[in-house]
Amino acid sequence: MSRMFVALVPPSGVLEEVARAVAPLRDAWPDLTWVEPANWHITLAFLGEVPDGARPDLNTRLARAARRHQPLPLALGEAGTFTGRGGVSVMWLGVREPGRLARLAQSVAAGARRAGVGQPDGRPYRAHFTLVRSRKGLDLKPLADALSTFESAFWTADNAQLFVSHLGPPLRYEPVETYLLGPGE
Repeated sequence: MSRMFVALVPPSGVLEEVARAVAPLRDAWPDLTWVEPANWHITLAFLGEVPDGARPDLNTRLARAARRHQPLPLALGEAGTFTGRGGVSVMWLGVREPGRLARLAQSVAAGARRAGVGQPDGRPYRAHFTLVRSRKGLDLKPLADALSTFESAFWTADNAQLFVSHLGPPLRYEPVETYLLGPGE
């Protein structure tokens, strides 16, 4: 069994833009749990524990779901916050042009469910790029305000990836499959 999720990863140039914008904030807020740049992504579907025997069918269904969606123009934008499960505060960057992304996320989640993995959590999909988590009940709004005008360059997301979570420490996400968007050649 492996703990898995499906996500998009922005290209290195966009990740570098984020790293430059976040660097002074990381220095000013050192007690927060900052997501390491190697783990940055936009989650499409959290799958939870996936039995090894489910992987072949899962791969087939996720590849099919990805092929049904054309590559997407996306950009990261204004920061925001929410309180997640267990009272964890989260600060994130929004995703510009999220409408088609939500449809892709729904297809990926449906494909996973058809493969017998992943569970709907009852909440609508909310595209975001997590930067910080805090279990200390801190108000992260001032931190989000510091990134309120952030806008990355647009890029074309042309694939989704299946990741295995290695809970560590350190926490590490390993890409194990790539699914191209669009019908391909």
